[in-house]
Amino acid sequence: MTITSVRRNVFLLASCQALFMTSTSAIISTAPIVGGILLVDDKSLATLPLALQFVAMALTTIPASLYMGRFGRKVGFITGASIGACGGALGAYAIMQGDFVLFCIASLLTGSFNGFCHYFRFAAADVSTDAFRSKAISYVLAGSIVAALLGPTLARNTADLMSAQFAGVYLALIVVYLLVACIVSFIDIPRPTAEQRKAGGRPLSKITRQPKFIIAVCAATFGYLVMSFLMTVTPIAMGVCGFTFSDSSYVIQAHILGMYAPAFVTGHLINRFGVNNILIAGSVLCGASIVIHLSGIGFMNFLFGLVLVGVGWNFLFTGGTTLLTQTYTPAEKAKVQGLNDFFIWGTISIGAVTSGAVQHSVGWSAVNLVMAPLVLVVFATTLWLRFSGRKAAADKSAA
Repeated sequence: MTITSVRRNVFLLASCQALFMTSTSAIISTAPIVGGILLVDDKSLATLPLALQFVAMALTTIPASLYMGRFGRKVGFITGASIGACGGALGAYAIMQGDFVLFCIASLLTGSFNGFCHYFRFAAADVSTDAFRSKAISYVLAGSIVAALLGPTLARNTADLMSAQFAGVYLALIVVYLLVACIVSFIDIPRPTAEQRKAGGRPLSKITRQPKFIIAVCAATFGYLVMSFLMTVTPIAMGVCGFTFSDSSYVIQAHILGMYAPAFVTGHLINRFGVNNILIAGSVLCGASIVIHLSGIGFMNFLFGLVLVGVGWNFLFTGGTTLLTQTYTPAEKAKVQGLNDFFIWGTISIGAVTSGAVQHSVGWSAVNLVMAPLVLVVFATTLWLRFSGRKAAADKSAA
């Protein structure tokens, strides 16, 4: 595979990532509001559709990975996009009919689409060379920058398109999902060989005992949990501290930029300094974010703290994904990637459901303190992996 074809495939995958995150951003912006509109009596369930989307995403990860391991990435992504389009159509219909239960079912379908699409980053690893792998993963994640602007814009411009408010958003999402399927059809992704489909490789119990696997999963999962927890509760905490919605929206926008802008260079940094050093740097940045949050409740504390945890997440998630690709053979990748993403999105689903309650119960400072041990675990384990790797290399050279 030539470097030109690799770059072309990575660009198309980044475009799919941009569309996928655009749909996610639009749904996050509107689903809780739609839930509140459809629920006449019990407004406490307004966020249930969004929570169900996260749950469906987590539950889809393993079946989606095994499905793609059997039939290939392209078939898997097109299947996921088809499920998403059905969810968009059902969501629009549910809003027009004022049916909350149907809207919840639509959220399960769009969540299943998300479960498929989180494998775009692993598809980037499949279509790239070993030397370009970390850059390919990073570039695909960089496609999410487009969604930071396009998602809310799509929601605003289509919210009143139909007689029932927000039904137009879900009709527009059908177009987004079909665009994903269309672009995927032009990507040259290697299909699994007959041997890969037949051979399962080592048992998961053996693979998951590898230090690299454990640290890769911990880095991506804990990094994502810390970032999503702090991001979710920041608007609430800023409101308690007397800041306006405009203030908190500016902080969230800067945070999203911090999450995805580094993706243009993270792959280069991994190649230059090594994946372990980038994971260590990511944990240090997340730790610095917590320190800044604990040092005060001024606007700049919220701003700089959330930007730093965004950059730290980028290093941990990209680095963790890169490190995971070193733990399996081609015959094992479907089940290993599925298990990895189940850990990540299952944990994030719990965080999404509980973050608001935790903030309300214990407060902003306590939330940061609860996240600190997770950052320390990633820092300590990656530091151990770095020095144990050096020792093994030194012993090998001496022998």
